[in-house]
Amino acid sequence: MEPNAPRMQAAAAALQAALTFEHPADVVLRRFFREHPELGQHDRGFVADSVFAVLRNLRLLEAIAGNKQPRRLLLAALAFLGGRSLRQLEPLLRQDEPQWLTKARAVDVRAMPQAVQLSLPDWVWERLLETLTEDRAIAMARGLLAQAPLDLRVNTLLSTREEVLAQFAADGIKAQPTTYSPTGVRLADKPALQQHPLFLSGKVEVQDEASQLLSWLVAPRRREMVLDFCAGAGGKTLALGALMSSQGRLYAFDTSARRLTNLGPRLKRSGLSNVHPQHIDSEHDARIKRLNAKIDRVLVDAPCSGLGTLRRNPDLKWRQTPQGVVELAAKQTSILGSAARLVKPGGRLVYATCSILREENEGVVEIFLAAHPTFRLADCSAILREQHIALDTGQYFRVFPHTHGMDGFFAAVLEREPVS
Repeated sequence: MEPNAPRMQAAAAALQAALTFEHPADVVLRRFFREHPELGQHDRGFVADSVFAVLRNLRLLEAIAGNKQPRRLLLAALAFLGGRSLRQLEPLLRQDEPQWLTKARAVDVRAMPQAVQLSLPDWVWERLLETLTEDRAIAMARGLLAQAPLDLRVNTLLSTREEVLAQFAADGIKAQPTTYSPTGVRLADKPALQQHPLFLSGKVEVQDEASQLLSWLVAPRRREMVLDFCAGAGGKTLALGALMSSQGRLYAFDTSARRLTNLGPRLKRSGLSNVHPQHIDSEHDARIKRLNAKIDRVLVDAPCSGLGTLRRNPDLKWRQTPQGVVELAAKQTSILGSAARLVKPGGRLVYATCSILREENEGVVEIFLAAHPTFRLADCSAILREQHIALDTGQYFRVFPHTHGMDGFFAAVLEREPVS
């Protein structure tokens, strides 16, 4: 999708709206496209790709451009990230832009601080250096700068991975099995799937491979009582239900009625009959108490900074703050403690985030274990190995874009002692 003057104008307007950081970038773009129905598919593709490229590399581009003007940030992205020469960009340039771009292209990026080169806020870069060597921190940061692939989960109630791959091949869509998830499919491109028969029939759902693997850590069995404590729009709920073969009872709790409403159409497509969505006011809702010590398996995919998903949500690194992370860690600790009361003796509690920060991950688990002596930390790698998933990240589940090709995810499996 080559740039032209109308596309640049549209991209600059969309970027201007996104740079306020008042709303998530994908929400901003959806609204922008609704307000500009004259934009065609390729125009929208250029605008979306351009906005996300700038947000992903914002700090570096600001240093190169010398200012925060959306148009100049876009031109810097085309030159430095897109590899376009001054001659190629010349038809787009106005007034003093050729001189400015010539000067910008002479900037020595290698002389900039690492956090600027890697487009990370200083506080995030400092957090990485607290737990990683500089080389590993650089590798992780570069992995988070990449674009994420499109992963799908096959609904094994309705199809098999082999059948899905065959259908995509017949439709000319390049796809391959995911490396670790037994039910995952990774697409080479990002085709529009909303009207594809596999999507409409509920045979596939969009879900990152790391998120899929959380369900295998929960490892629900048929006829058990299972609870997704922070269900959101229900992606992991649906995965758990498929592993249960739609038997037993599966609760989907969330504090957002809107997100649970969005689960409705997905649930209908899935063919599951054992899912029971439940809106709660908070982790202390009285309706939760009725299930105390009755649930076999509880998944807590806790609200978090989302810094492990920067490939998909690059604006998060500019919208989060150190104080925000402190508040999140306190909230995560509270949620985990409330969820633990639901776990029956001998049951399993899985705590997960899509964060790369220790204070949201191991830090929360350590606080929990100190306050809950009846729980012990299980070995995530051993649990996956039992299910023939060859992924060894140690006792904790930790995956990253630069090492595993997935979003940054963390999980801990906590098992409650059985009654002696």
